[in-house]
Amino acid sequence: MKIKRTLFQLKILLVGILLFQIQIGLSQEDKTSALYKTIMSKDSLLFNVGFNTCDVKQFENLYTEDFEFYHDKDSISDKARFLKTFKNGICSPTRKYNYRRELIDGSTEVYPLFKNGILYGAIQMGTHRFYEYTAGKPEQAGSFAKFTHLWLLKNKEWKLARSLSYNHQMTSSTAGKTNLFDSEQETEKWLKENNIPALGIGVITDGKLKQIKVFGELKKDISAPYNTIWNVASLTKPITAIVTLKLVSSGKWDLDEPLYKYWTDPDIAKDPNTKLLTTRIILSHQTGFPNWRFMNESGKLDFKFKPGTKYQYSGEGLEYLRKALEKKFHKTLDQLANELLFQSLKMTDTQLVWNDKVDLSRYAIGYDNKGNAYEPTKNKTANAADDLLTTIEDYGKFLCSVMNSEGLSKKVFDDMTSHQVETKKNKYFGLGFEIYDLGNNDYALSHGGADKGVQTIFILLPKTKQGLIIFTNVDDGYKVYEKIVNHYLGENGQKIIDIETK
Repeated sequence: MKIKRTLFQLKILLVGILLFQIQIGLSQEDKTSALYKTIMSKDSLLFNVGFNTCDVKQFENLYTEDFEFYHDKDSISDKARFLKTFKNGICSPTRKYNYRRELIDGSTEVYPLFKNGILYGAIQMGTHRFYEYTAGKPEQAGSFAKFTHLWLLKNKEWKLARSLSYNHQMTSSTAGKTNLFDSEQETEKWLKENNIPALGIGVITDGKLKQIKVFGELKKDISAPYNTIWNVASLTKPITAIVTLKLVSSGKWDLDEPLYKYWTDPDIAKDPNTKLLTTRIILSHQTGFPNWRFMNESGKLDFKFKPGTKYQYSGEGLEYLRKALEKKFHKTLDQLANELLFQSLKMTDTQLVWNDKVDLSRYAIGYDNKGNAYEPTKNKTANAADDLLTTIEDYGKFLCSVMNSEGLSKKVFDDMTSHQVETKKNKYFGLGFEIYDLGNNDYALSHGGADKGVQTIFILLPKTKQGLIIFTNVDDGYKVYEKIVNHYLGENGQKIIDIETK
């Protein structure tokens, strides 16, 4: 009779949830909202840390005292019973198998709960898959199931009050045969073998960011969340480029107007080459500047060759452009970027300056290849070439907008993707982006970032609307690029690798 009552109670709850879904209609939280991100971070603590590592404290801290767990195959548990079962069951020291839970990409929905206009809770719904493994043997897929969680906001802290796990089904026999990046356990193992503290991957398909995968740890025993904040070094430069090209597209800026009309650096004021500098020359890295003036023995800016005659990568060029833009528009670069990019794309975790909006609990500290941490760079003014803070999700939104030519005229997009200057065989610089000639009139746009504790890169394939983002937080993070690029971009990925290595 008890079992029948339990099943009846579960059915009542599920019917209630169904009615709730019908009533709320389109009130599902956007994946960029603060509430969605908060619930996902709690989910990560609960499962990636708690369940997957048998850290009982995570359950103790995140459950309400009157927590109830409903399982369609195993009755009802209160907090005490659940913790006892967890400790003595799948987390028992004598257990034969280890278990891992994985959230199915894109399955999570979050719905807010209000009382008198005040947020008091949230409903989280999704699908998760379970794996089991023993030491020395490959991981095997177990079951997958739907789940519904009731989160309550108590004393400004989110606590899980009710958990329902239902519609359990066995995974097909082939489901356990996953590739490296589909298996969190295998990926984590691979990262440790390569001494990569944390890895972020974004996959763009059909012009949209379809997958976000973040692996590794921010600190010891602190898993990197899906919304980890990364310093992406020179991936700042495409941001500056697109801000500028949007201004060109709207007729407010000219690609070929001499920049001395707005700004002249004192170090080169008397050099006639100054009057040759234009936005086109800067965005294609033909200024003649060194990468940074501090690399000169004098510490001053100078020209190594006549602007517009050949290629030389330069962060100084982007900073020169920033100062010209700021003089013209009487706004800082971060203000222009917010107005033209960040706000419209809802890039809520993206900053050009370090401020109190940066969530330190999600920040990926950079490391050298011996595991020593670097101090974070905390810019108080925007740098047009370096130190952008962003997430995989935010930067993915940006790249999708670029690939879809949002806010750019056809002429400007064509200029951006044209071969402004050759950098090596089958590789060029356009305006703000590197261009790989893949043959058959196909091409890829790309840019990399490198700094102390930072190695990042993205690749876009505009014709097929594909893209890939890779963020790492270690000096030699580049060593994992090839495997990732090959996996996600296939033949075109290999062509890019061949251009770089041959």
